[in-house]
Parts: sequence; C-alpha cells; structure tokens
Amino acid sequence: QVQLVESGGGLVQAGGSLRLSCAASGRTFSTYGMGWFRQAPGKEREFVAAISWSGGSTFYANSVKGRFTISRDNAKNTVYLQMNSLKDEDTAVYYCAGDPTDRGIGGKYDYWGQGTQVTVSS
Repeated sequence: QVQLVESGGGLVQAGGSLRLSCAASGRTFSTYGMGWFRQAPGKEREFVAAISWSGGSTFYANSVKGRFTISRDNAKNTVYLQMNSLKDEDTAVYYCAGDPTDRGIGGKYDYWGQGTQVTVSS
C-alpha cells in the first residue's frame, strides 16, 4: 500500500512556474506508475500527466503538453510535476495518484493524495 502527500502548490502569476512534489510512503512505490490529476471548481477531475515505474515513459494531457514535466526519484520515493508558463485555466486542486498496474493514462489509480491548491492569477 502507498500513502501520498502532495506539496508545492500556491499562488502564482500567469506565465510563472511551480513545482509540485508528491512524497510516497510504502515499499512498493518504485513499482507503481504515478499520475497527476487536477480538479477545478465546478469541473470533473481530469488527467494531467503520468509516468511509468521506471520513469522511462511519460504521458501528458494535450492541454499541458510542452508546459508541464512529470518526473520521479525512486530513491526519494517522490514524484514531481514541473509546471511552466502557467495559465489561468491551470487553476485547480492537483492530486497525485498511484497505479499498481503501471498503465499510464488508462491505469487503475487506487491510491490518492489529499491534493494541493494551485491558483494562477492574471
């Protein structure tokens, strides 16, 4: 089992950058695919990015491709989301999630963090 805690959210101006971190506990972290999702007010939760257990494969939503980068450090049990060129529409609560099946976009994300708020102001 994996427990996840996000950090790094905050208020940033449009065009700025933030790096989110997700610290995991549990021996199986390094075998899990990991993903980032977000939920804006009044909207459904949506996929943002995912990374395979090895870090060798990454997947992105079209809306963030070229601006966001997902990465992981299995030695530190941490996954990151570097967010650049932030836009108003990136404002949301961001969640990291663990996928034991390591299937990327179509994975079975059984484990979730509590979320961290990202607010982009114009």
